[in-house]
Amino acid sequence: MENVLTASRTQQVLAVNESIDIGACRRAASDLARDVGFHADHAARLALVVSEAATNVHKHAGRGEVLMRTVYGTDADGARLSGIELLAIDGGPGIADIGASMADGTSTGGTYGVGMGTIERQSDAFALYSVVGQGTVLRAVVWERKGAVVEPWQCGLICVPMPSEQSCGDAAWCAADDGQALLMVSDGLGHGDAAAAASDAALEIMHGAALTARPAELLQRMHPALQRSRGAALAVAAIADDQVVFAGVGNIAGCTLYHQQRKHLISHNGIVGHNLRKVQQFALPWQDGMLLLMHSDGLGSRWNLDDYPGLENAHPALIAGVLYRDFYRGRDDITVLALRKG
Repeated sequence: MENVLTASRTQQVLAVNESIDIGACRRAASDLARDVGFHADHAARLALVVSEAATNVHKHAGRGEVLMRTVYGTDADGARLSGIELLAIDGGPGIADIGASMADGTSTGGTYGVGMGTIERQSDAFALYSVVGQGTVLRAVVWERKGAVVEPWQCGLICVPMPSEQSCGDAAWCAADDGQALLMVSDGLGHGDAAAAASDAALEIMHGAALTARPAELLQRMHPALQRSRGAALAVAAIADDQVVFAGVGNIAGCTLYHQQRKHLISHNGIVGHNLRKVQQFALPWQDGMLLLMHSDGLGSRWNLDDYPGLENAHPALIAGVLYRDFYRGRDDITVLALRKG
């Protein structure tokens, strides 16, 4: 059954620079849980997870960010579930012994040392990446109800506006079933509300698309739909039958990564909605365990996962978080979308 993994316009981004910011993170988590429709018990779990994660950032790194977004999944019976994903990101000293840090009673910040263990116990999904001297990225998910969530595909996303804007001109979309997936990244020209309107028009096309749709055909359908907007750089990728097929127009980058081998997917020049000169599909081999990564030009191009031991095999959300932390240009919206099967 098809499951939309993400259709996020933007994430909530909360700076953690002072102790007062911990309370702001907790209140934002409670508000988001209410908007999603969480039962009080699960809203309380989320608030505790976010509070502990923000406390760790403040005490151990001094400064960082907490990002939250809505995620979607299915349970073992195929019922659709909503959840809230937390990413706690810092560039602090990192964790020398992750195993010890998870044990209650271990602390390097003068606290009781139960925060990391509490986050893992209260979360329905938990992942952590940390390197001494490079900082830490923590991922936790709380679902609207307890129970096993089926996750044949792992999806990670960063989608945030430039610091001076409330609206994000970027957008990302991803849907999958057991054997295939369809992804899109859009970067509306400029930033702010007008750029967001262009990406919204692209999202409307994706919401009605079948997983079997061809990327080039979707881009051609988007062109007239975006003609009354500023236009956008856009890329669509489809994974099926041991191939990833990619079509891009403008400066959306795409690549596959597998065993430290990086293969680029090619976009053509142009602007969807205004100057669509050429739409061409490119195909690369695909296999389980491979990572597909797509990003807008808010992310710098000089990243290399080989510089981060073990990161290529981490959850895609941690990969997106590390790249955002270390390679965000800071003067534009940014989207990083990463997907892996198995």
